[in-house]
Amino acid sequence: MTVSLDDLPLRDDLRGLRPYGAPQAPLPVALNVNENTHPVPDAVASDILDDIAVALRDVNRYPDREFTELREAFAGYLGHGLEASNIWAGNGSNEVLQHILQAFAGPGRTVFGFAPTYSMYPLLAQGTGARWVAGVRHPDYELTVAEAVAQVEEHQPDVILLCAPNNPTGTPLPIDVIEAVYEAARGIVIVDEAYQEFAPKDSPSALTLLEGRPRLAVSRTMSKAFAFAGARVGYLAADPAFIDALRLVRLPYHLSALTQAAAIAALRNAPTMLAMVDEIVAQRDRISATLEALGYEPHPSWSNFVLFGGVADPAATWQALYDKGVLIRDVGIPGHLRVTAGTEAETTAFLEALASVGSAS
Repeated sequence: MTVSLDDLPLRDDLRGLRPYGAPQAPLPVALNVNENTHPVPDAVASDILDDIAVALRDVNRYPDREFTELREAFAGYLGHGLEASNIWAGNGSNEVLQHILQAFAGPGRTVFGFAPTYSMYPLLAQGTGARWVAGVRHPDYELTVAEAVAQVEEHQPDVILLCAPNNPTGTPLPIDVIEAVYEAARGIVIVDEAYQEFAPKDSPSALTLLEGRPRLAVSRTMSKAFAFAGARVGYLAADPAFIDALRLVRLPYHLSALTQAAAIAALRNAPTMLAMVDEIVAQRDRISATLEALGYEPHPSWSNFVLFGGVADPAATWQALYDKGVLIRDVGIPGHLRVTAGTEAETTAFLEALASVGSAS
């Protein structure tokens, strides 16, 4: 007998939902999920493999449950006077965010973010039994202090998720907005800085706000700037008491010994790994300039992608690019598509394919 999902005693609040996932297709140019499309440099890959080989010798034993060496490495990378006790990590930043919501959200509590934003936030909230509340942004996706504070005071959420720079729009979030939201909030405030390394080098990180703010956490990922998406490593910085809360909900030994070894080696090679960021930023800006020349409306971006409007028929344009071997993302915003800044060759392939499809109308 064939059984469908509807036949199982699924939680009522999960019925009718679809799992998160962007289209996966073996196309020559895949620029749809904001990966760093540059491969890990050969010398760094060899160094990482050496560390993994050493870790394999003890893989019959459980890994360090507290992943102390990795936390020390993250603290050293982030700076700002952080120590290992300020750091947490997980299998991608999504697991880190899930840990936070497991500890501070849940049934009867609300999770708030300014839409449009990262599409996993509502799913993570719902997965923990919390209610997702979507705030609003300006038409240009910006936020002012007054508007942000007013919405926080209206909804009084238990957890606030601030994506800075924002995904899928690339919009920067001024540090004074983050500070004001924290002061107005009664609960936890998470600043998701997954794309921070692509922001202007003189732009302040929310890490500068951590001192004296025990309800604030700043999450990062190695998936983007570090070209480590396949390794699945995310992390956050917060007050040590905040870190203690996450220990209550994490699964034992949740970071494998091989993951820890790979991440530590990558962090040891951080200058080499991050050398590609400037090239990605250059391609991002090239995309924006060319899109504008083609008659589209690229939004300002501090990330490794560009959201652009002025697309008369997003589905048709997406399909036309797909048919030419270029995969980008329809994020569901009317009249818009999003493209990741790849290598110079990938960027050229996208721009030439888009030009051949026709200028914006």
